[in-house]
Amino acid sequence: MKGIQVQGAGQAAVVDLPQPERKEGYAIVKVMAASICGTDVSTFRGTNVNVSSYPIVIGHETAGIVEDVDENNQYGIKKGDHVVLDPYLYCGECYPCSQGKTNCCETLHCLGVHCDGSMCEYFSHPVHMLRKVPQDMPWERVPLAEPLVISMHGLHTCQLKAGEHIAIIGAGAIGLLAGMGALAYHAVPILVDVVDERLELAKSFGIPHTVNPAKEDAAAKIMEITKGRGVECCMEASGSDAGVRSTLDYAAYTGRIALTGWPKHDITLPTNLITKKELQIRGSRNGAGEFEEAIDLIYTGKVPAEKIISKVVPYDQLPHMLGELDRNPGDYLKVVGLFHKEG
Repeated sequence: MKGIQVQGAGQAAVVDLPQPERKEGYAIVKVMAASICGTDVSTFRGTNVNVSSYPIVIGHETAGIVEDVDENNQYGIKKGDHVVLDPYLYCGECYPCSQGKTNCCETLHCLGVHCDGSMCEYFSHPVHMLRKVPQDMPWERVPLAEPLVISMHGLHTCQLKAGEHIAIIGAGAIGLLAGMGALAYHAVPILVDVVDERLELAKSFGIPHTVNPAKEDAAAKIMEITKGRGVECCMEASGSDAGVRSTLDYAAYTGRIALTGWPKHDITLPTNLITKKELQIRGSRNGAGEFEEAIDLIYTGKVPAEKIISKVVPYDQLPHMLGELDRNPGDYLKVVGLFHKEG
């Protein structure tokens, strides 16, 4: 079978891979669609610190049809089911797993990062980590459930409530999906980014407020929007030093902050301000138990996630698109590759 492999920094190709064998507790999935994540691009670029060695098959935003499975499994997964893969492999035994926080497993393995991924024609995956999707859900939309899970987990982490304002820093795929998710739950998102084109895109998605901190006093603008209070919630989705630091300024006294982005190094923060405002700051990693919610939001159109799709290509163009995303990141949000035709 064919798969997409990154062989080293700046090197990706369609390669021949052995067909997967079904193991006990696993299913074989015929991959129909897979989208490129920023993590895949950083792996291609050679800057993903979590990738220990090359070559590696990339991909973790993946959807397909169950090709082979033990039909007596307790999860109700049958041959022919349309599914999306939950790509975060956890041990089930460590402390966070025992608390239901499988997204923070001490030995977590993400497909395409810590082990070979699912951007290939067929993939073997644990049955209990397959999530059913409606049979009539368009294939190019199904992989978007995974990034939406990350976005929704950020909203849940900061306990966003209807009617509250939330500043979302970073108008990439995660930030834009979070903005649409906030709208679906009747909150008021404010998208913050230094790229005007991304902010214009946010407006076209129905995001009511946008702020460019490179061109205006972002904290003052947010105070104006919130009538001097600051935002009840803040979700940092850029991973930039300035983005993380600014959460303390945007948040209201007793505000709630979710850190979703991954900074490349340690960041110094004024803890006296955190104490003064009694800010509640929490990390927000991946997601746990939110796939069904994400699938429903996309399927019902409550979150029109397809708006972030920049291009749909045949799978053999994915290596080229990795280079495009690396060289021209501002031109794309989400690229989806199609692996098989129906029937």
